[in-house]
Amino acid sequence: MSLLIRLNEFINFELIIRSLPKLLDGAKISLLISLCSVVLGVTLGIVVATGRLSKFWLSRGIASLYVAFVRGTPMIVQIFIIHYGLAELGLRLPAFASGIAALSFNSAAYMGEVFRGGIQSIDIGQTQAGLSVGLTPFQVFRYIVFPQAFRRVIPSMGNEMVTLTKDSSLVNFIAIAELTYRATLIASRTYEYFTMYIGIALVYFAITFVLSQLLSWLERRMGPYDTNSEPGKSLRR
Repeated sequence: MSLLIRLNEFINFELIIRSLPKLLDGAKISLLISLCSVVLGVTLGIVVATGRLSKFWLSRGIASLYVAFVRGTPMIVQIFIIHYGLAELGLRLPAFASGIAALSFNSAAYMGEVFRGGIQSIDIGQTQAGLSVGLTPFQVFRYIVFPQAFRRVIPSMGNEMVTLTKDSSLVNFIAIAELTYRATLIASRTYEYFTMYIGIALVYFAITFVLSQLLSWLERRMGPYDTNSEPGKSLRR
């Protein structure tokens, strides 16, 4: 009880509860941005991975340069380049579209590396076997290599999804009314910054915890072959 009283001296739990509807409205926008960015990031990541593994030096060079640029620059700078930089070149995007584009642009590089590692982990003998029975290289990739690689990269892909969900808070810098932006507005009116940032942390923790549990379930259902898994308990076989 004494601990709760001491916490209440620093954290206004009543304010967090009163602000919860507005925080949850912001969280919906954060989740929508994250979902769109994950879908685009995975799609572009597959393209980046195939480019990195291409036999053509130009495709391989462009994909490698793209990954190096994204990994070597802060995400907030990438957001500013897409939202403010492109506007100077005549391409003005709404803040919401800029946020999704920037997060997708960033995520695609990391997803590309995840998929590249998964594809390279598949034994070359399976590719050779597919070619030997008359499949084209694209058919071998689509029906043999990629399905196995996808199952193997689910844990890494899940980690990137969780990271992207947390990084979506950065789009508040371009005035998107997501979770962090709304909490900051409340804090600026009440001067309860510590309380509101604790509120943000609790909401993000709840979101990422649920997401992590869903991804763990997906990993158990679709993960790679595991000799310790019991028959009939999952799709791992």
